Amino acid sequence: MGESMEPTPLTTSQIAAYCHVTPRSVNKWIEEGKIKSYATPGGHYRVHPDDFLSFLKKYNMPLPPEMQGVVVLKRILIVDDEKNLVNATKRTLKMAGKYEVDAACDGFDAGRKLLAFKPDLVILDIRMPGMDGYEVAKRIKESPEGGRVKIIAVSAFFEEEGKEKILSFGADACLDKPFEEEVLLQKIEEILRHER
Repeated sequence: MGESMEPTPLTTSQIAAYCHVTPRSVNKWIEEGKIKSYATPGGHYRVHPDDFLSFLKKYNMPLPPEMQGVVVLKRILIVDDEKNLVNATKRTLKMAGKYEVDAACDGFDAGRKLLAFKPDLVILDIRMPGMDGYEVAKRIKESPEGGRVKIIAVSAFFEEEGKEKILSFGADACLDKPFEEEVLLQKIEEILRHER
């Protein structure tokens, strides 16, 4: 196995207890967009621990003692049908030590992983059999959680209008394949830093 455990999402009651406020106040923060969240099928808000930590940092609130020392890794999903590239990218990201990584080999698999893995960032190949990267980007951005997901589009065959098109579909950056590992890591850092 060896995979790191998925951090358990926080409920509004847990956040309320951490912050010494009522769950109603937490709901209000979520509705005002101060805390990033998602809704369960039953309509209850859930918050990833890293989004809660970002909120505390942004509003200069003290870190609850129970959460001190919690290192929450950002999740990155690689969507590409080139196995070798996926494996090389996975290795690079895991060696950086800051990311939890998963991969999908096509657009349909990406849709499934988007729900289960809940990535913060997607490295998305444009040319794939079946559903191409444009369609995947469009679906990500139309999904309930899509607004918070960052996208780096990659392709060996970017025409100028291809880059414009994918950026208009919500991608945050484009990289030409093959790309240097350092360039990719730098781009990921940059995009995730802006998000905080």
